[in-house]
Amino acid sequence: MLVETARRSGLSRQLSKRLGPWRRPRATHDPAKIMLDLAVLRAQPGVFGPVASDPTVSRLIATLAEDVDATLGAITAARATARERVWSWAGAPVQDGRVMVDPCGVPEHSPRC
Repeated sequence: MLVETARRSGLSRQLSKRLGPWRRPRATHDPAKIMLDLAVLRAQPGVFGPVASDPTVSRLIATLAEDVDATLGAITAARATARERVWSWAGAPVQDGRVMVDPCGVPEHSPRC
């Protein structure tokens, strides 16, 4: 479910796009896939398929750590783009200009909660 959520929300694609500058020439694994492997898949390769080896993961982390601000900016931008896409489908409950994750916190939705 997490893999499909990342795919459908566009998070996988956005991470791939924004972490692309750190991908080494002729690299087998996309940095975005490695990051997602670390986040949700690494413990279950039999279920989710092959994952990057420990040395590959280590090299990526070392490369990303060389410019932490740029790396965090790229990941934050990818997450923001995916979040905007999901909210455009579902409609974000807004209260006082803020997106509320819990619709029960929005007064007009309270009767249904």
